[in-house]
Amino acid sequence: MALADKQVTVIGGGIGGLTVALALQLRGAQVRVLEQADAIREVGAGIQVSPNGLRVLEALGLAEPFKDVSLAGQAVSLRDYRAGREVLRLDLAGLPKQQSYRFVHRADLIDLLAKSARAAGVQIRLLQKVETVHPGARPRVELCNGDQVEDELVIGADGLHSVLRPILNGVSAPFFTGQVAWRATVPNIAGHPTEARVHMAPGRHLVSYPLRGGEMVNLVAVEERKDWVEESWSHRDTTGQLQRSFAEFGAMQDLLHAAQEPGLWGLFRHPVARNWYGDGVALLGDAAHPTLPFMAQGAVMALEDAWVLADSLDAAPDLQSGLAQYQRRRHDRVSKIVATATGNAWKYHLRNPLVRKTAHLGLSVLGRLAPGKMLHQFDWIYSHDVTNT
Repeated sequence: MALADKQVTVIGGGIGGLTVALALQLRGAQVRVLEQADAIREVGAGIQVSPNGLRVLEALGLAEPFKDVSLAGQAVSLRDYRAGREVLRLDLAGLPKQQSYRFVHRADLIDLLAKSARAAGVQIRLLQKVETVHPGARPRVELCNGDQVEDELVIGADGLHSVLRPILNGVSAPFFTGQVAWRATVPNIAGHPTEARVHMAPGRHLVSYPLRGGEMVNLVAVEERKDWVEESWSHRDTTGQLQRSFAEFGAMQDLLHAAQEPGLWGLFRHPVARNWYGDGVALLGDAAHPTLPFMAQGAVMALEDAWVLADSLDAAPDLQSGLAQYQRRRHDRVSKIVATATGNAWKYHLRNPLVRKTAHLGLSVLGRLAPGKMLHQFDWIYSHDVTNT
């Protein structure tokens, strides 16, 4: 299906929505993005972009500007929570040059994608809250302000609370995982190096890595608890509660005390959508396959989706064949990554002292005796290149 002059509407101006808009526009489509906010911006938080995500940014011509706004990670360091003793160190410098692993402020990536999309000709319309979508030969989007948009293809890149997902799959209730997460960006007052650190404790863990030239540090703190927390990206908590929950994390206290009004959200498990497309419509990113943050692949999976959707449509004889090919190419890989992330948190939260000590000793020994095996255990994720498959 030649994409030249095909009319496409993308719902959502986040990472996935802007990336697919750019990918389609560069292939000749005429794309508009409907964003409900009054500006293209993102809440303050960092993300990790692994090599598989970098391949997409490179293929879109964004390699150099992305380097300018991101930092190359030098290592992943697993540590004990009390004094910060290192249990296992994975030296990312041992990876091939093309497998750089980078840290970026989410807002900086959003800004780069938005500027690139606009420069390519994408129309970004703000204050466009979608009420519903009607699939069909000419899918129609109804907006809350009474306006309607009709195009040849509508893509729902509108996240966890997607308007389009339940239209294609029905309503499914997520379940609370028994975990909550705080997130915050703070000044790098502790001289945090360019590495991702995971401090592990019974029932909780804390992830940290630098952003913006090393001037800031991104914090993600996860705690097991029984009480239910609303699933939201915008809920705010008190600094005191975060400090109390992580008071025993001795090496991280300066950074934790610098976190003002950290974001707090409950971690919920959603199934991967059964149907990613319908008549003239498709889902992308979290709208199709929300994932827990324990493999740092949520944003990267949206990047991969965007490329594969544009590539599948460009190569297919017609729209529906292209959409079907998109789901076939993505479903199994994404499902495996979602399952891996779901099963990863417990490894950081071991409560039994003997089990915990034995596990940490085992990690330490493996790290010394077989560093390559530890480093390459997730090559199936990081070495995958959707732009060359």
